[in-house]
Amino acid sequence: MLRVAVAGASGYIGGELLRLLLGHPEVEVAAATSTRYAGRRVDTAHPNLRGTTDLTFIAPGDLGAYDVLFLATPHRETMDRMGEFLAMAPHVIDLTGDFRLRDQDTYAAYYGVRHSAPELLGTFTTGLPELYREDLREADRVSVPGCMATAAILALYPLADAGLLEGEVTVDARTGSSGSGISAGAANLHAERSGAMRVFAPTRHRHEAEITQATGVPVRMNATGVEAVRGVQILARVRLAGDTGERTVRAAYRERYGHEPFVRVVAQRRGLYRLPEPKILSGSNFCDVGFAVAEDAPQALVVGALDNLVKGGAGNAVQSMNIRYGWPEQTGLGFTGLHPN
Repeated sequence: MLRVAVAGASGYIGGELLRLLLGHPEVEVAAATSTRYAGRRVDTAHPNLRGTTDLTFIAPGDLGAYDVLFLATPHRETMDRMGEFLAMAPHVIDLTGDFRLRDQDTYAAYYGVRHSAPELLGTFTTGLPELYREDLREADRVSVPGCMATAAILALYPLADAGLLEGEVTVDARTGSSGSGISAGAANLHAERSGAMRVFAPTRHRHEAEITQATGVPVRMNATGVEAVRGVQILARVRLAGDTGERTVRAAYRERYGHEPFVRVVAQRRGLYRLPEPKILSGSNFCDVGFAVAEDAPQALVVGALDNLVKGGAGNAVQSMNIRYGWPEQTGLGFTGLHPN
């Protein structure tokens, strides 16, 4: 049984990690850190865990040695402490944005600061099993991609990998309020968020660089906050190469994802859920991807949807851990989502 710890466990991603790990048959959650809640029960911050654990939060400085350390710590602060974290566990899974990009200049351009540990950039394997499964089997350092980036990468990759895309791709992303984290401030107050569809990143969202890095195609991305609590949906407008039609597009998705446990191709001609919809994915580790090919032009709309806290974060982290230790990828991740929800 692996002893695991979650640093930064009182936030939304930290809580989701705890929910999944506490139900995982192969691990023991040995520690969960929180500055604010140190000494208090985990279910103080995460009431959904009542009755499932007696674990209490410890202060960050009280972390010891573990088999796996999950990092749900703040962006831009994690890189300053990564040397310390790497000494605590042979396997570190980072859910922050600090080690997702491999180039320090690209990081500075998108995050607005110079990277404090540039020598570690490129030493982390991307925690996206559908693209990096073989690398994850031996990876001791894993960086889980962002939620909107994950949806966009999985939606675009089959077409990019098959050489079916031409030119720049435009990604329009929508996300629920939990994507901003537990300390997002005034912008996430109910009075400000309720009923809103707020464009908070009209250009150069940081996930734009991740999508380009993974797919190899130039991307322009904007992001909008919507009233939902959980969920991400991306719409990507693409230009198809040559005379590519719907049959070729569908074949590319089926070939890439036909045997994936957590990616489903959803592209139907009718029905309420004929294209990916995050509403039915809440709590699950699925990412649904789909498409609609234009009849009068070599263009398509590509759609991806997931729960930002699960497949867009904690679920990808646990799935990556499962691969690293040779367990079935679905271990601890069997929840299917709810309908109606």
